[in-house]
Amino acid sequence: MIKEIRKRPLARPLFIWIIGILLQTIASIRILSFGLLCIPVLHLFFPHRLFGKQAPELTYNARWIWGSVFVCILLFLSIQVTAYHESRISYPLPIQEWARHTQLRLTASFNHLKLTEEERSVLATITLGDRSLMSKAVRQQFSITGVAHILSVSGFHVAIVCGFLLRMLSFLSGNNAGRWIRYLLTLLLLWTFTLITGLATASIRAAVMLTLHLTGRQLGRVTDRYNIFVASAFGMLVYNPFYLYDIGFQLSYVAVGFILYLQPRLSRLIQVRNPILRTPWEWITLTLAAQTGVTFLCLYYFGQFSTVFLFTNLPLTLIATLLIPVALLWILLPAGFPGSPVLQTLLETLTHRMMWIVDVFSHLPGNALSFRFDLATMLLCYGSLVFLLLYGHWKECKSFLFASLLLLLSVVARKVFYLFL
Repeated sequence: MIKEIRKRPLARPLFIWIIGILLQTIASIRILSFGLLCIPVLHLFFPHRLFGKQAPELTYNARWIWGSVFVCILLFLSIQVTAYHESRISYPLPIQEWARHTQLRLTASFNHLKLTEEERSVLATITLGDRSLMSKAVRQQFSITGVAHILSVSGFHVAIVCGFLLRMLSFLSGNNAGRWIRYLLTLLLLWTFTLITGLATASIRAAVMLTLHLTGRQLGRVTDRYNIFVASAFGMLVYNPFYLYDIGFQLSYVAVGFILYLQPRLSRLIQVRNPILRTPWEWITLTLAAQTGVTFLCLYYFGQFSTVFLFTNLPLTLIATLLIPVALLWILLPAGFPGSPVLQTLLETLTHRMMWIVDVFSHLPGNALSFRFDLATMLLCYGSLVFLLLYGHWKECKSFLFASLLLLLSVVARKVFYLFL
């Protein structure tokens, strides 16, 4: 475990930064945090008063001392940045107003399609993040079937758009100059899409991760997905510490974290060599990994768990993968362009099929379980799950023992929660 953490240099700073955010938001210690600077100041300017003649130099042997200095400074900065954002009054930026007007203008292009009001609202939500026309009943249907993430412009949507852009600009990858133009255009259009769709936390996370990945690849560097994952979280929390309390941030990072760790292991349980069957199997394992990660959070925030998510995610993910680029083509191409009737028919058919699947599964008996977790139960369940995964990796009995103990405590906490409810 320690070796794996050392491979990710931003993992420890991220952990320290999160501790500072929690300390400030829970206890409000902005003034007291100045005491954290005493150790760095004494060590940097008066080292002999602390250590006498044996004052350590900046060497590897003194890494624990210099590490404590770094921790104190980073913790102080985290607390101060969080306090600054607490007192800050945010106003809508002009670019956000421009994004909203652009979103409404682009959504109007769907009025020419032969769709019902509900279908049009779903299409506008999936492609542009415009939820103004969506009814509560439609949102409930998607939630019951376990595909509510399709309605929120998230990492899934941003990844599809990024793949679509890379494919469309592939003709520029012939030489070095072309590759740079392709890279810059991809990032520009990717962030424009993220902006127009409302700068949702999950889409920002995906855009940051893809930016880091594409930049590393463009520079010829080997990119580590865990490093990118941690670096994006650290960067977002430095920019705005209150992303930590955003539901979208929590769901997005928990889902991606479990996908990165658990999906390859689930995929190896069954070796699928047939290329036709391999892709569906990868999607199934990805869905299972993501659902494993977000289940306890969903029970805490929404009090609902879909029992049909495994049957709906595969077909609806496939439809959405086709629907999003087709809808973007419909928006971007001028009216009456050659082939527009074919594109219109395809777009309408995909939207009809998506709504039909959602409607069928949302009316099945027993399609969702409703019960809510309290905060203590959720944290204990996640602790149990983490130790269980560690047991599967390291095969240490103490990890299994801790997992069982935390699971038992979660049951007790849930009983106490209902007793005082």
